[in-house]
Amino acid sequence: MTESIAQQIAALRQQIHAHNNAYYTRDAPTVTDAEYDRQIRLLRELEEKYPEYAATDSPSLSVGGPVLSSFSKIRHEIPMLSLGNVYSETELNEFIERIHNRLNSTQELTFCVEPKLDGLAISLLYEHGKLTRAATRGDGSIGEDVTHNVKTITNIPHTLQGDNIPERLEVRGEVIMPIADFLAFNQQATNNDSKSFVNPRNAAAGSLRQLDSNITAQRPLAFYSYGIGIIEGGSLADSHYQRLQQLKEWGLPLTAEVTLQKGAKGCLAAYQQLLEKRPTLNYEIDGIVYKIDAIALQEQLGFVARAPRWATAHKFPAQEEQTTLLDVEFQVGRTGAITPVAILQPVFVGGVTVSRASLHNADEIARLELKIGHTVIIRRAADVIPQIVKAIADTKTGSETQKDIIFPVKCPVCDSEIERIEGEAIARCTGGLYCAAQRKQAIKYFASRKAMNIDGLGVKVVEQLVDEHLINTPADLFTLTAEQLIPLERIGAKKAEKLLNAIQQCKQTTLAKFILALGIREVGDATAKNLAEHFLTLDAIQNASIEDLEQVDDVGAIVAKHIVTFFRQPHNLEVIHALLAAGIQWPEVQAKAEQKLPLAGKTFVLTGTLAHTSRNDAKQALQALGAKVSGSVSKNTDYVVAGESAGSKLSKAQDLDITILSEDGLLNILKDNP
Repeated sequence: MTESIAQQIAALRQQIHAHNNAYYTRDAPTVTDAEYDRQIRLLRELEEKYPEYAATDSPSLSVGGPVLSSFSKIRHEIPMLSLGNVYSETELNEFIERIHNRLNSTQELTFCVEPKLDGLAISLLYEHGKLTRAATRGDGSIGEDVTHNVKTITNIPHTLQGDNIPERLEVRGEVIMPIADFLAFNQQATNNDSKSFVNPRNAAAGSLRQLDSNITAQRPLAFYSYGIGIIEGGSLADSHYQRLQQLKEWGLPLTAEVTLQKGAKGCLAAYQQLLEKRPTLNYEIDGIVYKIDAIALQEQLGFVARAPRWATAHKFPAQEEQTTLLDVEFQVGRTGAITPVAILQPVFVGGVTVSRASLHNADEIARLELKIGHTVIIRRAADVIPQIVKAIADTKTGSETQKDIIFPVKCPVCDSEIERIEGEAIARCTGGLYCAAQRKQAIKYFASRKAMNIDGLGVKVVEQLVDEHLINTPADLFTLTAEQLIPLERIGAKKAEKLLNAIQQCKQTTLAKFILALGIREVGDATAKNLAEHFLTLDAIQNASIEDLEQVDDVGAIVAKHIVTFFRQPHNLEVIHALLAAGIQWPEVQAKAEQKLPLAGKTFVLTGTLAHTSRNDAKQALQALGAKVSGSVSKNTDYVVAGESAGSKLSKAQDLDITILSEDGLLNILKDNP
C-alpha cells in the first residue's frame, strides 16, 4: 500500500511538471484547465494525508513554469504568487471561516470581487511614471523580460498621467487576446494554412513571448490591471478596490466588472451575475476572484507557500474538457449537406453532459488530424454547440485502438452519390428528390411559386404531410385524396378541394419549370430555361455529357457536373418517372431558327487568366457568334485560347497540334466578327 501511494504521488508530480512545461514554457497545453486542476487537487490531498512523502520541488508548491532561455531573466522583488481555488458554496464558506478564525473576529468581511481573466500574468514597473520594465510571472520568483513586446500593446500607457504617482510602482495584471480578435486571427490563420491557437489564453501567451516584437505588435493584445506589487516614494489608498481605481485614474486599464461585496452572500451573488454575463464579455474568464478589501487585513493574514490567505478564485464550470472520440456518424441536412458528428465518451462541460459534437466537414477532420480513439479537447461556451478544438498531441501515436475516419461516398440515408466540388468544404447528397433527410425541402421547392406553383401547398402543409407519412417524394402529391387532407390541422373540406385542384392544375407546365422544380444544385430560372431551349427534351438533358452541357449559356463545368450527377441517381429517375406517369406534361419546345453565324461549327477552349476580359464574358461572346465553348481539349477542338498561367489544357493542345490563340488573338476574332 505504502509503495503504491508513493508511486501515485511520484507519477502525479511527473505529469504535472510536464503539463507546466507545456503550458507555461511552450504555450502548448496538453490537458484542459479542468483536468490540470483535478490533478493538482489530488496531489495536494495526497501530500496532506501522507506528509512523509513531502518534497520541496513538488509542483503543488510552485506557481508556473521555468523561464525560457531565449529571454533575459528578471527576479521579482515581491514574488508573483498564484491563487487558491474554491469550487462550491461550501468551500467558499470554509475559506471565509478560516479568515475569521485567523483574525479572531466575526465581523462581516468586505471583498473586492474581480473577474478571473484567462490570459498571461504580467508585471509592469513604472519609475517616475514611465514604463521601464515588463516581466512575465514565470515561476513566481523569476520571470521573462518582455518589455519590448509589452510596449507594443496599445492600451498599456508608456507614461502614467495624474497626480501622486509613486516614484516606483509595480502594476500587476493580465495580458489577454479579446475573443472577437482571437476568432478573426484564427480564421485568417486557417485561410492561410498557418498555425491557429487552441484558445485566447494560448494566443495571448504565444503572441507575447515572441522573440521579434514586430510580430507581437501585429497581434491584437490587451491588458487589464488586478493588483500592485512594489510601492516606493508614494502612498496609496488602504482599500484594494480604491487602489485599482487609482490605477485607472493614472491611465491603466481596469475591467468594468470589479465590485465590492459583503460576506459570502454578496460574493455568491456576484458569482452568479458574472456567470450569467460571461457569454457577453469580450474576453475569456474562467471564474471570479474574491480579495479581502482592507489592505491592513491582507497584511495581517499574509501568505501560504504559493498563495495569499486573503484571496481565492471561485472557478466557473469548465468550458473545455477532455474525453475520448469513440466514433463518427454522418448526418444529412435538409439541403443534402453531409455533416460528420463526433460520438464522445460523455463528459460534463459548460454546465451540461456532452456526448456528441459537430466536426463540420472533411477539411476540419483533416485540420485536427483526428482519428477515432484520440483523446480530444471539447469546448462548449454558453449555449454554443459543442465542438472539438484539439486532439491532444501524445494520443496521436498510431495506436492499434485508433482508426482513420472514412468519409462516405454514398449518402447514409438514401445511398445516393455524395458530391464534393473542388474548392468547397461541404459534401452533399445528390438524391434530392428521394432522400428522406431532404424530403421537406425538396417538396417545398417543387411546389413553390417559381417552380410548379401549387397554390395552397405552403410550408406548414408540407411539413404536416411529411410528418403524417402521407407523402415521401413530390410524386406522392398526385396521389393525395380529400380523406387524407381533411383531418389535418387548418385544412377543412373546402381547403382540401382547393389544394387538390391546384395539384391537378400544375400538371400543365413547361419543360423549363419542370427542370427548375427538380431542385438540381445551382440550376435556377435562367439556367433551366437555357437548358430547355438548348436540348428541347427532357431525355436529351438527362443523357447529356458534361461537355454537351457546357455548350449551354450560363452552364459551366461545376453546374454541368451537378446536372450529370443528379440524373445519374436511380432514385431521382424513379421519382421523375412517377411524376411523368402522374400526368405532368408540357408543350413541345420549338427550336430557335438557326442564324448563319460566323463561328458556327467551331469549338473553343479557354484556359488560364485573361487580362482584359473574364473567361465567362469571353465564352458568351463566342457563343453569340455561334461557337461552342468546351471545358476540355479533344481532337474536335479548333482553338485553345491561352491566358496567363495556362496549364494542362495548353500542353494537351500543343500535343494535338491545335491552333493556340493569345488573348489578343481572341479579341481580334471577336472584333472582326461583330
